[in-house]
Amino acid sequence: MTRAVEHARAGHWPEGEAKAAVTLDFDARFRRRMMLTTDGGEEILLDLAKPVAMAGGDGLKLDDGGWLKVEAAPEELVEVRAHSPHALLRLAWHLGNRHLPSEIRADAILIRPDHVIEDMLQGLGADIARVTQPFQPEGGAYGDPASPGGHHHHHDHDHDHGHDHGHDHGHGHHHHHGH
Repeated sequence: MTRAVEHARAGHWPEGEAKAAVTLDFDARFRRRMMLTTDGGEEILLDLAKPVAMAGGDGLKLDDGGWLKVEAAPEELVEVRAHSPHALLRLAWHLGNRHLPSEIRADAILIRPDHVIEDMLQGLGADIARVTQPFQPEGGAYGDPASPGGHHHHHDHDHDHGHDHGHDHGHGHHHHHGH
């Protein structure tokens, strides 16, 4: 069975040499090892050294020397808009505070459907609409510095308060620091 063993960002691989394409939703584009079925029906084993947040246009080098092009599949999303750039920044802050995967655009934010979050956003003055398009959220939430917009997401802190305290970052991230 052919294996995809190396990932390359869009523009950093010979796209003209792609022998096939694989269309994946966002969840399937953040993997290390899984079975892929190309758009032509061929099965290929994704077998990377570590999980990578892939984007549409990226390439996967195959163990036979060929290349596979990654395409981002359209998904059901919620488009969040606001009446001003400042209002959109406030909405982005609220989404970031909840560690929600979000695709930030100049005039809108894309998130996955979640009626509780949608109600909160509307309560904050957002206009929301359902859309179907590829989803490429900011990479920082997943700790992949090579992903578009990505950065390292550290949970270490340098505090000098002179007392014990804990931090709860949600999603199982809990830290207690004794000083």
